Amino acid sequence: MDGYAEGRNRPDLPSTSKLSPHLRFGEISVRQCWHAAVQAHESGESRASPADLDTFLKELGWREFSYHLLHHNPDLARANHNARFDAFPWRGDGAGDLAAWQRGRTGYPVVDAGMRQLYATGWMHNRVRMIVGSFLVKHLLLDWRAGERWFWDTLVDADPASNAASWQWVAGSGADAAPYFRIFNPIIQGEKFDPDGAYVRHWVPELARLPRSLIHKPW
Repeated sequence: MDGYAEGRNRPDLPSTSKLSPHLRFGEISVRQCWHAAVQAHESGESRASPADLDTFLKELGWREFSYHLLHHNPDLARANHNARFDAFPWRGDGAGDLAAWQRGRTGYPVVDAGMRQLYATGWMHNRVRMIVGSFLVKHLLLDWRAGERWFWDTLVDADPASNAASWQWVAGSGADAAPYFRIFNPIIQGEKFDPDGAYVRHWVPELARLPRSLIHKPW
């Protein structure tokens, strides 16, 4: 957990726990993770700061909150938590934008890197999940349920609660105090969280020779 509070947002660094598939399939429990983390911190075994520990525990809490939502909303993967979104005018996919997004061919480097990582490995960094989700819903104006289905089909940690709740959070239709117009700018997000472009260079090798100043905006 050392450096987790800040490092967990960097897809170019090995700074996440990678526990999600094991939590999803019950190989380890949230309770075990929680107490192991607290014990390691209190005993001095872990070099993590109080902020690192707090951030890690909050992530476990978000997972449990997703199950709370699913328990009270069994159709969370199919129906808007906020019914006011039922009339939202989603675009059709006549231009093939969904397929381009699924295969990492949108032209936005950090989006394409994330989608290619997902397709190749069955996993994607959490920060990038938010970026690609926002891109599908807010830039392409495609229904969040299309993204939820693709993640369910491709993620090795696809979780019935976390997947649905997270997609609804990104779309703005979920249990969230923020309004629908939260948008992740894929260029700014890439420059902030993949500052040297290492993540993009790995997954989008056709851009690997671009300088740092252009890697997130090759046009």
